[in-house]
Parts: sequence; C-alpha cells; structure tokens
Amino acid sequence: MTPEVSMNPVRSMKRTMILGGPGSGKSTLARLLGPRLGLPVFHMDQIHWQENRVERPMAEKLPMAQAVEEQDSWVFEGGMSVTYGSRMERADLLIWLDLPVGLRLWRVTKPLFRYLGKARPDLPQGCVERLHPETLTFYKFIWQSRHIARAKVAKLVTEARDELVVVHLRRPREVQAWLAGLS
Repeated sequence: MTPEVSMNPVRSMKRTMILGGPGSGKSTLARLLGPRLGLPVFHMDQIHWQENRVERPMAEKLPMAQAVEEQDSWVFEGGMSVTYGSRMERADLLIWLDLPVGLRLWRVTKPLFRYLGKARPDLPQGCVERLHPETLTFYKFIWQSRHIARAKVAKLVTEARDELVVVHLRRPREVQAWLAGLS
C-alpha cells in the first residue's frame, strides 16, 4: 500500500525527516526546506563520513544521530536505517522522495563531475569528489537495492503513527509543486 501525497504544508512542524534512495534529492530538499521553515538542517552524510570519506564506526554514528534527534527542531535527511524508527517517533513530518532509479543514478553522477576535486556542501570537509573503484560498486548498490529499500520505507510509512504527516513524492515536478505550496 502506498501512502497518499499530503500537499498541505504545516509550518508549525518542528521536526522534518527526509528519506529516499541515493540521488533522490534529500540533501537539496533539506537545504531548501530548512530556511523556508526556519529549521536547522542536518545531513546524515555528515555523520556517516569522516574526513577523506572514511566511514565513521557505528559506535560513533549512532550517538551523533541520536543527539540530532533529541533536539527541539530539525530537518534531518539521509539513511542509516537503524535510526528510522527513533527519528520517526520524534518527527512531525516525513518526506519520502521515491524517484525513479534512472533519474537517481544520473543525479549521483552529476555532482561527481560538478565537484570533481572539491568537497560537496553536504559532506564533511576533506571529502573530495573523485572517481574511485567504489564508484561502480555504489552504482551497483543503487540498482540492486532499489526494490528492497523502497519496500522497507513503504512498510515503515504504513506502520507510522497517525499523527505523523507523510508526504510521498514520486517525480521532480511533485517535489517542485510541494515546495511551491510552502511559499
């Protein structure tokens, strides 16, 4: 069962969770949404990665994510599914970016070349974009996990508490229309 798209923006919401596969636009949406709602923005990639794209150990990541969740207000985007349940319990609004995999693969490729040799704004300093052997592995992961990851989020959404407002966006034009509705 797929949840309905809620197009009613609620400005009184203090905690917004953004989920979606790699390349779905989570970071971009968070950067746009935070200032519009007057909320601080947090990127899970800032927690996941250390300088030079060294993955932070889970024993360090989990308390960092929980510290964000405990704050009074936030737009918190990104993965780390082990925290989905606790984030959803605190969130007022869940935005699920459920975009086509072909578009997501393109969107993962675009910043790779845009920021080649530089750091992206949603990653920690020192995480320079470059082509490396893991790039192809990441593309393969996106492709192979697309159905399982989508089913996981869909199940999470159907089990969400009634008070949680869910916005399920499937196309870029839906994202744009939803954002325009906030103005």
